Amino acid sequence: MKYLIVGLGNVGAEYEGTRHNSGFMAVDTLAKSAEVKFQLERHAYRAEMRYKGRTLILLKPTTYMNLSGKAVKYWMMMEKVPMENLLVVVDDIALPVGTLRMKKQGSGGGHNGLGNIEELIGPNYCRLRIGVGDNFSRGHQIDYVLGQFSPEELAVLEPRLEQAAEMIKTFATQGPDRAMNMFNGKQDK
Repeated sequence: MKYLIVGLGNVGAEYEGTRHNSGFMAVDTLAKSAEVKFQLERHAYRAEMRYKGRTLILLKPTTYMNLSGKAVKYWMMMEKVPMENLLVVVDDIALPVGTLRMKKQGSGGGHNGLGNIEELIGPNYCRLRIGVGDNFSRGHQIDYVLGQFSPEELAVLEPRLEQAAEMIKTFATQGPDRAMNMFNGKQDK
């Protein structure tokens, strides 16, 4: 069985380590644990790993955040991955730093990457939201999400990225309901 795991973010050195690249950071953590490397392919950096009889195709779109749907749609068709085997990993300002929350479907919630995916394939796909907090003043959201994590935030986030990798593996082997029951809202699992 194939699963498409898409971490959202922006390519380029200027975006590395930014809050908006939390999705990239999570799939990087998973790839590192599986000792697989990303290769530049059409619309994305792609890596492939095996886990308990499943094939997980890890993607980091090169289309930039606002056009993430282009890469998602292309790779779903290319790999013949059904909607229920798609998981999009994304930053979320509505959650405290490091909070992980998986949902089986929903709206983009104002997130441009999710909005573009919804526009191209619909809202019925799983997403794993990684909290980046909302410590910004009115009108400064873009600066905040494109800003670097503080050392204190990274201390909270880094172990949570390991947990996100476990959540992704649970999604692929036991399904989203089990992953949500095991991990949603559990900060120190």
